[in-house]
Formats: sequence, C-alpha cells, structure tokens
Amino acid sequence: MPHKQPKVSQDQRLLASKWYDPNCRACPRLASYLDETKQTFPDYFCRPVPCFGDRNAKLLIVGLAPGKHGANATGRPFTGDHAGLLLYRSLYQYGLSNNPESNARGDGLQLHGCRITNAVKCLPPENRPIGSEVRNCIGFIRAEIQDLPKGAVILALGKVAHDAVIRVFELKLSTHKFRHGGEITLPDDRILLSSYHCSRYNTQTRRLTEQMFTIIVSRAKQLSGLV
Repeated sequence: MPHKQPKVSQDQRLLASKWYDPNCRACPRLASYLDETKQTFPDYFCRPVPCFGDRNAKLLIVGLAPGKHGANATGRPFTGDHAGLLLYRSLYQYGLSNNPESNARGDGLQLHGCRITNAVKCLPPENRPIGSEVRNCIGFIRAEIQDLPKGAVILALGKVAHDAVIRVFELKLSTHKFRHGGEITLPDDRILLSSYHCSRYNTQTRRLTEQMFTIIVSRAKQLSGLV
C-alpha cells in the first residue's frame, strides 16, 4: 500500500533538524541506492530518516539504519517492518509510549522520555552500511548524544550502533566490545547499554527472544530514572 506523507508539527521538524540533514548526499553508494529505490517505490520516503521521540529524552535508542520497507518507506525509525514490532511493543509495556504499534508518521504515537534514531540515517543495500558510511553519520549521532542530559542512557541495538557510540566518545573498541546486556559508563555519567538488534533474523533464530529484549528495555528505563 502507498505510504502517505502527512504533515508534521513544527516541534517535530525542529527536533529532527538538529540532528540530521534531510538533503545529505555525502555517501555516493547510499545516495544512488535511495534514487534507485525511489524509482521502484515512488511513494516511499527515500531520504535520510530523522529521529523520533521526546526532545528531552533521558533514553536514546540507537538502531542500525532504515529498513527498505520500514523506516525508508515511512520516514520514521523502526516503523513499517518486523524490527519495530518488538521494539514498540516493549516500549509500551514499560510506559515509554502511548501505543504498542508504530504504523506511520502522523498516527498519534508519542514516546515518553525516550527517542529513537539510527547510526546511519539512509537505507544501505542489503541492510549493511560500510565503514565510511557509518563514519559520515558520526557527526549527527554525536550532536544528538551531546544534547542528552547528564546521566542519560543510550541503548544500542546491535554491534554497529554500539561501535558508533563508542567512536563518538573516542574510546577504544578493543576494550569496549559489544555484548548483549553489556553496560559501559561514559563521560558525564551517561551509560551505554547494548542489546542484540530486534531484527527479524535475530528474533526468528531466537538469538534474541522477547523476554531477553524486555529485560533490556526494563533495565534501560531503570538506569535512566524514568518513572
């Protein structure tokens, strides 16, 4: 079905524009792939995808990149594909959203105390960004993290997101390795909590179960002091 492009509020536009460039073409491979995808699916968003959620978040959730038929189609992180099902259901379970589903921009969904973004803002071929593409987006994720309050929690979904956050703080990857359930204290008392990505592959192979993921979300809420 075609994905409508509803109007968004001025507050939502301001929130997004601080931490991403809607016209970015810095990565030739990604820019070309977006153009190609737009030709095939003209109703898809097919642009850098902005973050979504609470401007004053104490919890920042960092994913990998937009999914082809998910965020790349709808223009909202983790919306329209399998990965968002478990994420939004878990956020709702712990009172971090007003709805257990994310269907499309403009559907009335609100997040409470948390915000969702991606390490890479544009759709990568086969869901696999290369190193230079992750590095090109580091400035955006750095700006978003710098705006978090002292003591905030960053929940990284997957190794790429984890490593991107580590690079933001210029820490050594060799001594701050990704581990599901791992917690790392960052400068300004921020905490990095990492989880396997809630992708279809991980959930279907049961590398990540719903119980495992809800434990992570519960821990993230506890660490960030959200009530």
